Amino acid sequence: MNERAVLAEIYRRGKASRPELAQATGLSKPTISVALADLERARLVRPVGLRTGNAGRAALLYEVRPQAGWVLAVDVGRAYVRLALADLVGDIAVRKDEPSRAGSHAELVVQLTELAAAVVTEAGLTAGDVTLAVFGTPGVHDKETGALRLAPNLPGWELPGAVERLADVTGSPYILENDVDLAAVGEGAYGLGEGVPHFVYVSVGTGIGMGVVIDGRLYRGARGAAGEIAYLPVGEGDPSADLRRGMFESVASADGVTAAAARLGMVAETAKDVFDAARQGDATALKVVSAEADHIAHALAGVVAVLDPELVVLGGGIGAQAADLLVGPVTERLADLVALRPPRIEPTTLGADAVLLGALAFGLATARDLVFERAVAVSPPG
Repeated sequence: MNERAVLAEIYRRGKASRPELAQATGLSKPTISVALADLERARLVRPVGLRTGNAGRAALLYEVRPQAGWVLAVDVGRAYVRLALADLVGDIAVRKDEPSRAGSHAELVVQLTELAAAVVTEAGLTAGDVTLAVFGTPGVHDKETGALRLAPNLPGWELPGAVERLADVTGSPYILENDVDLAAVGEGAYGLGEGVPHFVYVSVGTGIGMGVVIDGRLYRGARGAAGEIAYLPVGEGDPSADLRRGMFESVASADGVTAAAARLGMVAETAKDVFDAARQGDATALKVVSAEADHIAHALAGVVAVLDPELVVLGGGIGAQAADLLVGPVTERLADLVALRPPRIEPTTLGADAVLLGALAFGLATARDLVFERAVAVSPPG
């Protein structure tokens, strides 16, 4: 317990001396010295110089040894896959992004395996050096069947046992988390959600989802499906028309935007084309944007009524990149739909890296515990 407390404080501070650790943890200086000796013997911490400038003797500083563990963060999307390998203090050693082979489950697993091997090799490591891999994917992991539910953009992953194939990517322990949940974790660790106890991250793009943070902690729900707002009965469509996508997602996702434009006689290959035309003043495109803002405002009205968040962070290809067209109208319409003043609505500052950074933050917290437990088991306190 003493070693864990000391190690946690060094993580928090980055560098710390014995007197600082004693003051922060309430442990005696002799106890701190024993804990540091044990941690140094286990190769978890190392001395890193002296702190000078104060009266008296210079204090020896300790830091976490970065190479004590490695985390592989993976963002599995329909359009792109993104991988980053970071050491135990969170410094990214290698990163790779590629267009995704998401059209086939088998091809995507092969792609992830090849990319992971390339990243690890480029870092001068072997697969066995990876402490933990964290995969962010759409949908909900059904742990009983090993399938990925509610992820229509990843065909083949809904089959039993599909998720277990991720074990072959690095051969190391792995965790699978919903990508938007991880984006919320990333926002809380590195973005607008830092220090905000109650907020939601709403991703609007090729799909729609929401990550929920309550009292500073990610909320998943009883079956991991909290935040699946794609299925809210929002829009003018038939709620049973596409059970795989959900009513709100059918009208407000990228495909929903282009479909709305087509119904109004506008030819647009992508949602970006519609938003670009709206910025140029195109009347039809502006009607589509207005409808999109209305859909989002009605969905958020339900969210606000149930969760009462302080902040709504908009992410995803539409939520972030079209924020200049959406934040104002959504805020204005939401004010007419909720009982109290609506929460702040702001576009993410993390861009397309939100999921990857969330996977990294989540993985680091878990890997640090794994590394500590393994080190203590191999090198018991002396």
